[in-house]
Amino acid sequence: MNINYEYYRIFYYVAEYKNLTQAAKVLHNSQPNISRTIKILENEFGCSLIIRSNRGISLTPEGKKLYAHVREAVNQIQFAEEELADSASLKAGCVTIGASETALRMLVLPVLQSFKRHYPEIRIRILNHLTNQAVESVKNKDADFAVVTTPQNIEKPLISYPLIHFQDVLLGGPSYFKFHGKKQKLKELISYPLICLGEDTITYEFYEKFYHRYGLMFKPELQAATTDQILPIIKNDLGIGYVPEIFAADALEKGEVCCISLTEEIPQRQICFVENQRHPLSVAARELKALLMSQHSAADKI
Repeated sequence: MNINYEYYRIFYYVAEYKNLTQAAKVLHNSQPNISRTIKILENEFGCSLIIRSNRGISLTPEGKKLYAHVREAVNQIQFAEEELADSASLKAGCVTIGASETALRMLVLPVLQSFKRHYPEIRIRILNHLTNQAVESVKNKDADFAVVTTPQNIEKPLISYPLIHFQDVLLGGPSYFKFHGKKQKLKELISYPLICLGEDTITYEFYEKFYHRYGLMFKPELQAATTDQILPIIKNDLGIGYVPEIFAADALEKGEVCCISLTEEIPQRQICFVENQRHPLSVAARELKALLMSQHSAADKI
């Protein structure tokens, strides 16, 4: 049985108002068309659906059964239409973001602050992961997109866009102030305790390659669980470590740590946007993506 949805919709309003004239008015249709549609339905089902009388319209037992199901269907469709309209107007919806810790602190949270001011009704869900885990969450469609630091292993159907660059600096506590203002070679510092994130992180992989490039073994003595932990460990004079320059600014200004300049240049790193080409973004996710991508344009102008 292939019945046009519009026929069910007309029947719904006839059953709802129990009046052909009122139903026609709500539907912006004519009463003869309404009557014709009801007749088509009755012919299709092989039974009467409504009873006309001087008091108006009442439903037959078969009409009541059909109305119970049609009412639920029409209400669900209307709800879906309203929900989609709200999403399109950014009055509702949810965006799930996979983010590495550094990307979260450096870029995602400041951008989200602006996004929520403009679209307070949009719910934000953050999956705070290691970079590889955040990328995997996009691949598995657990997250709408990810914002992570380089290096990354990106394979189709994933695609990556650069957002901003950032620079790490090598820091030391009070015992290392003697190095301040003097260029040091990596090999001259190899004997000092080194602090880094764990072996399963992209940061560890980045510095392992950096040291290998100069024929040195990368052997951190202390492995921190998060970037947040590295700076306090350095402040307490337990070793030297690499920290994004923006995170070190306050401690450097207060004289709690010093910057150790290297002869070898620490490569810049990037924060990138990663999405799944097979997973179309919602209106809200596209709007947040645009706001994040605008950071790339702003960085280019600096």
